[in-house]
This record gives sequence, C-alpha cells and structure tokens, in this order.
Amino acid sequence: MRSLLLVSVAAVLAVAVGLPAAGGPATSAPQAGGTLIIGRGVDSVTLSPYASASPDAEVISHVAETLYQLTPEGRIEPLLAERLPQMSPDGRSMTIRLRRGIRFHDGTPFDAAAVKWNFDFILNPENRAPFRAILLGEVTGVDVVDAYTVRLNLRRPFVPLLAHLTHDFLAIHSPTAVQRAGGMRPPTGEPYGRQPVGTGPFRFREWVRGDRIVLERNPDYWGPRKPLLDQVVFRAIPDDGARVLALEGGQIHVAVRVPPRETTRLALNRALRIDRTSSVRTIYIAFNNQKPPFTDARVRQAFNYAVNKRAIVQTVLGGAARVSDAPISPGIVGYAPIQPGGWPYDVDRAKRLLAEAGHGGGLNVTLLHPTGRYVQDAAVAAAVQAQLRAAGINARLQTMEWAAYLSFTNQPVDRTPVEMFMLGWGTVTGDADYGLFSLFHSSQWAPAGFNRFFYRNPQVDQLLEEARAITDPARRAATYKQAMELIWRDAPWLFLHSESQVTGLRREVQGLVVHPTERVLAHTAWLAR
Repeated sequence: MRSLLLVSVAAVLAVAVGLPAAGGPATSAPQAGGTLIIGRGVDSVTLSPYASASPDAEVISHVAETLYQLTPEGRIEPLLAERLPQMSPDGRSMTIRLRRGIRFHDGTPFDAAAVKWNFDFILNPENRAPFRAILLGEVTGVDVVDAYTVRLNLRRPFVPLLAHLTHDFLAIHSPTAVQRAGGMRPPTGEPYGRQPVGTGPFRFREWVRGDRIVLERNPDYWGPRKPLLDQVVFRAIPDDGARVLALEGGQIHVAVRVPPRETTRLALNRALRIDRTSSVRTIYIAFNNQKPPFTDARVRQAFNYAVNKRAIVQTVLGGAARVSDAPISPGIVGYAPIQPGGWPYDVDRAKRLLAEAGHGGGLNVTLLHPTGRYVQDAAVAAAVQAQLRAAGINARLQTMEWAAYLSFTNQPVDRTPVEMFMLGWGTVTGDADYGLFSLFHSSQWAPAGFNRFFYRNPQVDQLLEEARAITDPARRAATYKQAMELIWRDAPWLFLHSESQVTGLRREVQGLVVHPTERVLAHTAWLAR
C-alpha cells in the first residue's frame, strides 16, 4: 500500500510535469546583490491560505514553504519535511517527519505545532478555506506525534495526497504572525493576507496594490542555497505591449506571457532572450450549465463546433499552445486523449444543433474574459466572438480588473448573472484529481469550490470519488478516462487549448526558474554585472 500511494504518483509525475526551464546559461560566477523586477499581467489578490490563483502562488512560494516540493523535472522532494512520508499499511494515515532548527521570519520556531495549526485552520469548514475539499478532502485531522512529527489521519486511502502537499496553498505560515496581524478572514485572508510570514528565502516587505509587491532577502534562510538577490519585485503591468516595452527599456528584468507575435523581433535584441516552457494550464470558456440556454447540452456542443480552436492557436497564439483534446492537459497523471485534435470545426453542425434546441434564429450572450492574465486572452476572446457570429451567435465581450473578475465569477448559482466566462486551470500537482475533482465534481459548486459553471453529472461525481482511493495506477487511469469521456460529451466548457509559457528575460538574469506550474522562481536567481 505504501509504495502504491507514494511511488505510483511520484514516479509517473516525473514524466508528467515536463522539462525544467532555467534562466539561461551562467556567464560568470554567481554574484550577490541587486533587485530583480518581474513584470506580470495582473497583481496578486492575497498572500494567505485564502489564495486561489497562480499570481498569488508565485509570490507565496518565495515567502512561505510547503512540506514537499515539486521540482521542475517533476520529482516530489522533501522541503520542510525531512524525508518522504510514511503511510500506514491500510492507507489511513500519513506520518511526516519535519526538519529541525528552522524559524519563521518573525523568529518563532517551525515545528509540529505550527504545521498542525496551519492544517487545522484549513480543515475547519467555518474558515471557508477555498482549497480545503480539494487538497485535504479525505484528511480528518492532524496529530502532533512529537515536536517534529505530525500524523495526517485519513477517512480512506487518498492517493493524490502527497502530490497535493506540494501545493503552495498548503504552505506553512507563522501562527504567531497570523494572530499578531489580527487573523485571517474570508474571502481574502485579511488582514494577514497583506503581510505573510513564512520560512522562505525571501521576506515580505511591501505591497502597493495594483502596482508592486516587494520581497527582500532572508539573511537567516535555513536552506543550503542562500538567496543571492537583495530584493525581488513583482510589478503588475496589465497591457502586453507596455510589459514588453518595459522589458526592452530595462525597467523590468523579466516579462511573463510575452505575446507570441513579439518573439521573433525580441529574439533579435542582444540584450534579451526568450524562454519557452510548457505548462500544465488548460484555457477554457465555461458555460453556466444551470442558466438557459446552456442548460441544453446541444447548445453547449454547438458552441464547441462553431469555434475553430486550431486557427486560434495558429494565428492568435502563434502556435504557442495545443488544442485541448481532453479536460486536462497532456502529461498529467490520469490524462488520456478523449477526442484527438479536439472538437472538430463544423459551423453547419453547430447551426443544426442550435435549431434543434429551439435557437434557429440565433442567440445573444455575454462573454466575460480577463485581460493580462493569460496569453493573449483578450485577443482569444475576440477571435471566439468573431467565429461564433458565423453560427448566428452574437457574443458581447465584457472584461474587468482581475480581482473583481474572480469575485464576479464566484457567485452562487441563484445569484450569478454570468452566462459565459474565460478562465484557466493549472493542474499544478501533476495529478488528475486536482484538475478534475476541483472543477467537475458537483460538491465544488461556487462559491465553496471552483466549479463556477455549476456542472453536475452523478456518474462523473461517482467516478471522481472512486479514483481518489484507487491505488492501482492502470485502474485509476481507466476511471479518469471514463469520467473525462462523460465530461467531454456533456461539454460544460468551450474547450480551447493548453497554454505554453513565453517569457522574456534580460541577458543579465541568471539562475531564474520558469516552472511548468507557471511560477517564475527567483530562489536561485542572480544578476550578472
């Protein structure tokens, strides 16, 4: 049982996540000092366990650390834990031995009591931590075995648990700092969420909302590789063009989500280089499955036929993506191609399905989309709008600032006005449970979970629940394939593509890691001078 729960996930995960992406070959010996400025499309929303998106995780991972980490190569390794956990023979408990001698940035000790406090907070349903059911869904409690050992008690075997423990939203924060800050309140973990305290290589210094987050080197970092940079600054620059210009002008050192059309020109600039890294993120447009006309599967299917995803990937994204052929992206443990090449482009069939559903005269809908969050998100939405028009669908585009966008799309089913919206989901644990249960199980309807499109299929629910406890890899994969086939047929989304990361860096940036989980990591970065 122990080998199945630990090795089957970790070993396959090494293949799943993909290759590492680094900040280029070093041009000289590593040098200490300097400030690295990273330009992003959006700001973070919170830096607490209430975090819910990659821009939050990216910053948190520099300040607070997890018990285990997923390396860029796809290995699960101990971080705050001393070694891989021990599973009981019946798979009902996981014992974790912690490293000694580590202190939080506020000087308080990292120990078993601190770990228990963090997990207890997330497990308490009254606290409404957004990832409780997803990441710790089968964990019933945490025991302190001794000062540096904790035991996680499980309702039943929970195969993805080790992979889940690498997730940044299970990072360990200082209980004392939380209490001194005034606690954490949903939905954003305020007031602590503005001033996180962890054990990481960088300490929080400043957050100017909508502009920048500033971190400074932790001189007392416990790890074998001390941070070299004095500071790391995450700047929010929503406009793609402005972000690229800032990179070219030297106002920032790193620009994420560079528009693919710009890469050829930027590659000619000797002061810059382009990094291309695969990711585990799937981009989709969700339908409100409980709101007409999307209560009818024929309408949802018609939208999928009406959009030429391959053309969008080639023309709008410059080939820097892969058309979705399943609800999760390739490389994830449990992935299987459900329809090779994705939904076929067939406008006539889309029109027929709409007519059968009673919408032969056309449809008027509102499509929400973010700006600056995903690669060319506004341009992709505009392309979808144009293609839907050929099938008699008039889609009005609407966007808003990222934090407001997340809040607006997270309303309960009886209050939300949302019809269609674009989002992405990165299966950052490398396991299908995180990419499927989180989004498609009916227990995860918003605002308690991330099923913001209110999809429900009892068969899918049953299969996803079963897969969480199946220790045989082949049977588990077959169960996920069954679930994905049902999801694909039901078409709760307009399935688009799996995103690739295109990052621009100035030549002086060395040792930076662009992780397949879509985090730019400055832990080992330095600036050549």
